[in-house]
Amino acid sequence: MGGQRRRKLRITTTSGVVVSLVAAVLSAQAASPAEAATGLTLSVDVSAARHVISPDIYGLNGADPAFAAEIGMPVARWGGNASTRYNFKNHTYNTGSDWYFENIVAGPDNTVEAFVQTNRNRGTKQIVTVPMSGWVAKDSPAAHPFACGFPATRFPSQDSFDQWDANCGNGKLNGTNLIGAVPTDTSIPADASFDGDMVSHLVRQFGTAARGGVSIYELDNEPVLWSSTHRDVHPDAVTDDELANKSTATAAAIKAADPSAAVLGPSGWGYCEWVASGLDGCAPGADAAAHGGLNLSQWFLKNMKDYSDAHGGRRFLNYFDQHYYPQISGGEDPDANALRLRSTRSLWDPTYVEESWIGPSGVNAPPLQFIRTMKAWVAQYYPGTKVAITEYNWGALDNINGALAQADVLGIFGREGLDLATMWGEPQPTQPGAYSFRMYRNYDGAGSRFGDVSVSATSSDQGQLAVYAAQRSCDNALTVMIVNKTGSDLTSPLSVTGFKGNSTAQRFTYSPANLNAIVRGDDLAVRSGKVDATYPANSITLLVLGRGRR
Repeated sequence: MGGQRRRKLRITTTSGVVVSLVAAVLSAQAASPAEAATGLTLSVDVSAARHVISPDIYGLNGADPAFAAEIGMPVARWGGNASTRYNFKNHTYNTGSDWYFENIVAGPDNTVEAFVQTNRNRGTKQIVTVPMSGWVAKDSPAAHPFACGFPATRFPSQDSFDQWDANCGNGKLNGTNLIGAVPTDTSIPADASFDGDMVSHLVRQFGTAARGGVSIYELDNEPVLWSSTHRDVHPDAVTDDELANKSTATAAAIKAADPSAAVLGPSGWGYCEWVASGLDGCAPGADAAAHGGLNLSQWFLKNMKDYSDAHGGRRFLNYFDQHYYPQISGGEDPDANALRLRSTRSLWDPTYVEESWIGPSGVNAPPLQFIRTMKAWVAQYYPGTKVAITEYNWGALDNINGALAQADVLGIFGREGLDLATMWGEPQPTQPGAYSFRMYRNYDGAGSRFGDVSVSATSSDQGQLAVYAAQRSCDNALTVMIVNKTGSDLTSPLSVTGFKGNSTAQRFTYSPANLNAIVRGDDLAVRSGKVDATYPANSITLLVLGRGRR
């Protein structure tokens, strides 16, 4: 935390290994040099694998206002651990385990109303998290001493106390969680009716979703971690039934208050929810066995579908949402950089074996194919539900290596048909990671964007030279994004079929040669559907073949 107090709602997620990536402040270092591959080829078929790319995959949990405007940020999320106990009636939230379980009165710029208004003003869709743990913050002082979950008056011996508020401890002694906290020290009970009141309040102020109000409501934040992040009020592990019952009740309250709004959940924290339940931990147990052997994510989808069927087929879940943080060290040494670039394959690749505790050295999970698995579960348990990842971060955003990974991830999101994504821990506008977003959302500084209809794009080695392609509906231009993940310049022919357009391709490049700008290079000749180009080491290149027709 350093010496500065953090009181904003978007407080860093704490979930063991998850936090190791996002919390680090990283130093810049490019990917390690590699021998240039020979015989690499790229191909694009404009007539194949066509599907619309959702603009919502380019979302952020928050952003610098000027940067948000520059990239036309499509969606923003109001969430994080602090949202679990946010009380819209008194604008007070509890920081949970992120910072000594303290009640904080949100400043005028950090209320849910301010979030909605700010994003409405810039045309950005909003996701608002509603509390579901059973508790929200009570009326509390706006200045020290704060109300807190593990006060020294009850627990005089703890491992750590807030340097600004000596009465507030971290709820641990000798590294072990303390028990016996009194929820009413910080909180008051709140059930699904509270969430309905919250949605009704926002509808009165901003209108329904159909009339420009809040578009999406999220069923709390990482509920399976309540017993860790909010253990002063919810010390018990979350069971399948608790999550199911609270989710259906809350979703019904949301839909009653605004039938046009979408519901998103369960915002799972990590891999263990793909194995069992919160009660079982990270291995199948009695809770999973009592629910047909399904893991929590599968059971959640099935239960929401069953609830829908029992209520005349009305949909109560619109987005199946998970959080994804690659289980890598977060470092920027050559090995960490190489792993970062490989690890994007966990989103889709059926041959990629996890190189973390999830893989052979740990639980020995099969290839994750994260997005494809989410879509497969939706197809099996609740067809028609969209898929979302409302928290993710590959790290090193101040480094060209992180920019390469982020550009690769955005390409994967579009190709794989993800419906919505919001990065947690967004890049600062001058960081390389911000240029990854610009390459897709404003590559020429005049608002020009990567295409909105994905088409087939293949590389003979996606691990070295990744390629993504899409056609723009507004002008039929073909956009091709190429990410050179190696430390050497790579020369590769690109063949394009199914597209008749200009005889030249515009070229835009972001690379270590200039980390402060996307550089417009010389146009490239297009001869008989082929483009020859050299892609600089550790670079992102966008080729634009303009005003074509199929």
